[in-house]
Amino acid sequence: MRVPLSWLGESVELAPGATPEQVHADLVRVGFEEESIRRFEVSGPVVVGEVLSAEPEPQSNGKTINWCQVRVASEGQTAADGGADVRGIVCGAHNFGPGDRVVVTLPGAVLPGDFRIAARKTYGHVSDGMIASARELSLGEDHEGIIVLSRLGLDETNGAVIGADALALLGLDESAVEINVTPDRGYAFSVRGVAREYGHATGAPFTDPAAAVSVAEATGFPVVLQDEAPIRGRAGATGFIARVVRGIDATRPTPPWMVSRLQLAGVRALSLPVDISNYVMLELGQPLHAYDLSKLDGGITVRRARAGERLQTLDEQDRELHPEDLVIADDAGAVGLAGVMGGQSTKTDETTTDVLVEAATFDPVSIARTARRHKLPSEASKRFERGVDPLVAAAAAQRMVDLLVELAGGTADDLGATLVAEWQPTPVRLRIARVNGLLGTDYTPEEIRGALEMIGCTVALGAAGDPDLWFVTPPSWRSDLTRSADLVEEVARIVGYDRIPSVLPVAPAGRGLTRAQRLRRRAANTVTAAGFNEVQNYPFVSRAQLDAFGSGPSDAATEASAPVSALALANPLDGEAPFLRRSLLPGLIGAVQRNASRGLTDLSLVEFGAVFVPVAPGAELGTESVPPLGERPADAVLAQLDAAIPEQPLRVAAVLTGLAEAKQPGLGDRAYDWADALDAARTVAGAVAAELVVRQGSHRAFHPGRTAELFVRTEQDAELELVGVAGELLPDLVADHHLHGRAAAFELDLGRLIAIAPQTPETGPLSTYPAATQDLTLVVGSDVPAGDVLDVVRSGSGSLLESARIVDDYRGTGLEEGQKALTFALRFRADDRTLRAEEASEAKLAGVAAAEAAFGAKLRE
Repeated sequence: MRVPLSWLGESVELAPGATPEQVHADLVRVGFEEESIRRFEVSGPVVVGEVLSAEPEPQSNGKTINWCQVRVASEGQTAADGGADVRGIVCGAHNFGPGDRVVVTLPGAVLPGDFRIAARKTYGHVSDGMIASARELSLGEDHEGIIVLSRLGLDETNGAVIGADALALLGLDESAVEINVTPDRGYAFSVRGVAREYGHATGAPFTDPAAAVSVAEATGFPVVLQDEAPIRGRAGATGFIARVVRGIDATRPTPPWMVSRLQLAGVRALSLPVDISNYVMLELGQPLHAYDLSKLDGGITVRRARAGERLQTLDEQDRELHPEDLVIADDAGAVGLAGVMGGQSTKTDETTTDVLVEAATFDPVSIARTARRHKLPSEASKRFERGVDPLVAAAAAQRMVDLLVELAGGTADDLGATLVAEWQPTPVRLRIARVNGLLGTDYTPEEIRGALEMIGCTVALGAAGDPDLWFVTPPSWRSDLTRSADLVEEVARIVGYDRIPSVLPVAPAGRGLTRAQRLRRRAANTVTAAGFNEVQNYPFVSRAQLDAFGSGPSDAATEASAPVSALALANPLDGEAPFLRRSLLPGLIGAVQRNASRGLTDLSLVEFGAVFVPVAPGAELGTESVPPLGERPADAVLAQLDAAIPEQPLRVAAVLTGLAEAKQPGLGDRAYDWADALDAARTVAGAVAAELVVRQGSHRAFHPGRTAELFVRTEQDAELELVGVAGELLPDLVADHHLHGRAAAFELDLGRLIAIAPQTPETGPLSTYPAATQDLTLVVGSDVPAGDVLDVVRSGSGSLLESARIVDDYRGTGLEEGQKALTFALRFRADDRTLRAEEASEAKLAGVAAAEAAFGAKLRE
């Protein structure tokens, strides 16, 4: 809301010499957020001048200019810029003549757009200034003719003296403060509301501009309020006031003081009747509309739109109306969208002489739905949907009638209508102890009552035996005050937020991070410490991405050609990506692609996030099942909504591409491969005390020969559970995303790993005795997984084995066809003694025996 200071000062006493900055600071104290300060972008010497002569001079380009002599100061006096009192000025307009008083911008003046005025040679003359039009001064869009002050009703009696400051005369020296009004304080979308709040902030006396209007009686105009389809059981219109003004001159110019105020308030001046309606709306907060009475067919009916009904609104758009739309109609049909915008068929124009003024009270929900349905926000709908004072409509209608009489030369008619439902406020129960209980303050009952009465509430005490209970009735302009918490907020705002103590809250014991949160954070810290960069991507994917990357780790057990089911959004941000992701890999590949296009090719990106698993068949929720707004759904509907929420398991995934180690002197480079992805997956699992079991596998997004399926055991000797996949991505997939080289990746079901991880991981004491190391080479069939052999050797070697790892996989000379030699590095240690070589060898041979029994392995000498 933008409020010119002079306009504000008409309703509340501003501090002497008040600046916009000071007014902003005062309004901030009562809860408004300052936005900006608005001023006209005109400065320098701009004066009233009198045209002495205007000689037309045709030019070779077909244009005719006027070479004018203009008096810009009293005879013999120095002009505002220090120059002569008479100036020669070239002007291309022709709507003036000798004797007219005009606005002259002298050299040194600066107009909007940083247009600087100086003496310039043009059309064979030196033009020593410029005669200004309304558009050049930001007072309107008229650029065809210059401003003739007498046509605006300005002469020497009201300030249009030769040489006088034209900025002050036209209101161009005004400034306005702009504040951000929250949705619950719609009353502040008016000078009346802001002035009242300024009075609350400073204690300055407030004069209600609505109270100064003397409302006259008017009857006889047919108006019917008819609502056959109320929303939430509330009628669409609860009041309608109509007044008739006859004999107006719609061609009269809007007074400069009104134009300047409208412009500073952000409203464009259009025509006198429209400008007056906007002016009253900004002043009192009540939207108004003016109909050309001659274009109305019969009386007015406020009703819901009929099926198939159409309306051309003032923005010249032909709109199909919805049965929920509240419309203003005459006997021929709809003539306006109630509370939103009028219609073309009854708009006022320069031929209008008789006007019907409308000031109505509409249901906020109905107006808000109509404005959003037609994508038609307006100044009127912005106010109606936030709540308009139902008791100000009569004063607003009368105020507009008075201004039409005063400025447009009209005559107020006795014809009109007043249909207003009785305003019945609802008292709010407030226990005064609740105020200090919520705010942590020590306000006295007198301070609380004083604050409530200051904002217009009436306070009545409760039962005699319960002095702590008050019944507070909000004023008509505060429809937002419906709960005791609203009243508590008002008390804090009026008494002062500075009275609320700043106390650092103490977290109750036992309410830190949950186990799942701690482990998720530990996994993220561990993997990023290992050199990965964590990213976050949008969860929206396309059908092609779903089919390419599958449903994550579980996709290893499905056919690569099987379609991937996914949740589709009803209103996607991007029509190309309407599905919710089943895997984190599409987003990561997209992030890699964007980085690679910018020259960053050596990447190791990781993401922690949720995926979305479609609900079970029959649990889907169609758009027709979504409950209506504005009322609490039934318990059965809430249960259906809960059942339709998809499962959202936590995943972690990473993509590695480019060089793992850059080339250095004496050291060659090394590219990321499947082993790096597998190591990273083990790092994440180890962070949550889970141990992965690796098996050769397949996945639709991974290279068929370089894919590992990752399993865990939920309990000792239990079945393996698939929790992830790691390996190298398909070359075709990498090429389709314009990546160079190879790309390795892994994806883990982190939520499942956390769920089955031990509550307290077992750790043993560190032995201080020396270790015994031995190597072991076993010959097995080439189709036997090396990881399975390693597991059997570990279990067979007994408790003395501290560590075992594969160091070589040999296939070639010296081995039979279909065989391979696996070499393991074994480390043995005892907790209570130094091992003898014989004990270590005996344990190793036990592992060999276990491998021989399981796979037919032979010890290679």
